Formats: sequence, structure tokens, C-alpha cells
Amino acid sequence: MAFFRELVSDTNTINEKSFVGVVSFVMMVILFGTDIVTGIMGIKLAVEKWIFDGFMLLTVLCFGISEGSKILQKRVNKK
Repeated sequence: MAFFRELVSDTNTINEKSFVGVVSFVMMVILFGTDIVTGIMGIKLAVEKWIFDGFMLLTVLCFGISEGSKILQKRVNKK
């Protein structure tokens, strides 16, 4: 509970973009795992393409933006 309280706090130390990226990545891994297990069982898992694309886009953007901001911060600090 304290983690989520700090997450929504104005003075938090948690990088929200990375947190959303990790949650999105975990959801993709769960989706892949479920798809593999249901495939082995012979059941077709119907996942809409836009749902998977949404998780993939969220993951890529969250990690890309946080890495880009780290690079930009290093450049600003050098000047």
C-alpha cells in the first residue's frame, strides 16, 4: 500500500513511465504464457490484435521515453 501511495504522491522517487512500462511488459509475458499453455491444451486463445499492439506500444514508448530522458539529462548536465 505504501508503494502505491508514494506512486501517486507529488514528491515521489518512482519513475512512473518505467513503472507503466514494466506493468505492460508483465502483461505481455502473461499473455504469451497463457497463449502457449492454451495452445498445448489444444484451445485457441482469442486475443484481439489491438490489445496486444496496445501493450507492445506502451512498453516500447515507456522504456524508450525513459531512456531518452536519461540521455537528455546527461547532455544538459555536461553543459
